[in-house]
Amino acid sequence: MADLFADPETPSSPSQPAEDSAPLAERLRPRSLEEVIGQDHLTGPEGAIGRMVAAGKLSSMILWGPPGTGKTTIARLLADAVGLRFVAISAVFSGVADLKKAFAEARKMASAGKHTLLFVDEIHRFNRAQQDGFLPYVEDGTVTLVGATTENPSFELNAALLSRCQVLLLNRLDEAALGQLLSRAEVEAGADLPLTDAARMALVGSADGDGRFLLNQVETIYNIAPDRQLEPEDLRKLLHRRVAVYDKDREGHYNLISALHKSLRGSDPQAALYYLARMLVAGEEPLYVLRRIVRFASEDIGLADPNALVQCLAAKDAYDFLGSPEGELAIVQACLYCAAAPKSNAAYRAQKQAWRTAKETGSLMPPMNIVNAPTKLMKDIGYGAGYEYDHDAEGGFSGANYWPEEMTPQRFYEPTDRGVERKIAERLAAWDQQRRRQGKTD
Repeated sequence: MADLFADPETPSSPSQPAEDSAPLAERLRPRSLEEVIGQDHLTGPEGAIGRMVAAGKLSSMILWGPPGTGKTTIARLLADAVGLRFVAISAVFSGVADLKKAFAEARKMASAGKHTLLFVDEIHRFNRAQQDGFLPYVEDGTVTLVGATTENPSFELNAALLSRCQVLLLNRLDEAALGQLLSRAEVEAGADLPLTDAARMALVGSADGDGRFLLNQVETIYNIAPDRQLEPEDLRKLLHRRVAVYDKDREGHYNLISALHKSLRGSDPQAALYYLARMLVAGEEPLYVLRRIVRFASEDIGLADPNALVQCLAAKDAYDFLGSPEGELAIVQACLYCAAAPKSNAAYRAQKQAWRTAKETGSLMPPMNIVNAPTKLMKDIGYGAGYEYDHDAEGGFSGANYWPEEMTPQRFYEPTDRGVERKIAERLAAWDQQRRRQGKTD
């Protein structure tokens, strides 16, 4: 995918548009690393790229960042800065034959003393075998590899390839960086944008951190040449917002569901509702989000408020009945209820400990007083002998032992002092005290 100020593969490409007819983003393409906006942490004197350029020697690297943040531009400027031949390929349009040709040409040029920077856009689109094909040429210095990706390299790139490259993270362009782009565009156009201050802020917000998208919107405004200053409402009618970057099976999906879960756990209903909205607006399956909220009700609220699980399951029934968009309000209600509820992970921790102990203790027999005795023979040999029927005991509590003889009683569930669990903790403590009085506990 092309990004901010993307370069043609070669300076003399016949398809390169004339300067006066080129898109605004192309005309504003930086001529040096110092002109790149929003990535000073990499391109500045103390940044990784700045230091490599100062030393005159590049390492192979992966540029990881959102669309429209300058990955292609930086790669081209890096080649110019250290005197490398620049070759660009796209993993979307290239195959094994293209790679072999690029490597053969790079090896031939290296023998003539001219080394190559091979820029691979969308490098994550190459499969694992194709990625392995880069290794010998990177290792022997035939090429300096600069890959660009919008996806998390940890998930999408081979560990062997990652071990030979630095991974450099490009920032999403913030409001200040996008404001700089607007100013440059106005200088290039020789006229201020016909926008009120509020509309200018709305225009920056609509870009969602993508510089190329912003410049394309600016160019549209200049081409239309409105006869008055535009307000935010005018922009909404004239332009479209950039679609949020959200892949349901990739990192953005997991980042947002993690943010939702942690906001709920942190009892922040406003932030939880924001992340819920982010996912549903981007097209996430509502029932997926609701399943996670149901899980949250058990994992992070539990018996501190048993009604949380009831609310979530009711939201599921309401959504099944109403569908979207009406049923999404029930999901909102469940989300807000869980965020505002008292929190406890006591049930979750109890489950983990109980499961671990069950695996460790194997097939221990329960005590004879509580095993099943459906036949006379089993009763004759002691099955069920001595069982105390709790409903007949004082207070409905016998205090009998229910643990295998080979085990000491365990404590898996430790209720908190929050919400309903405060009452549960008091009740369990009273029963423990009664067991001690009856001499049925150590």
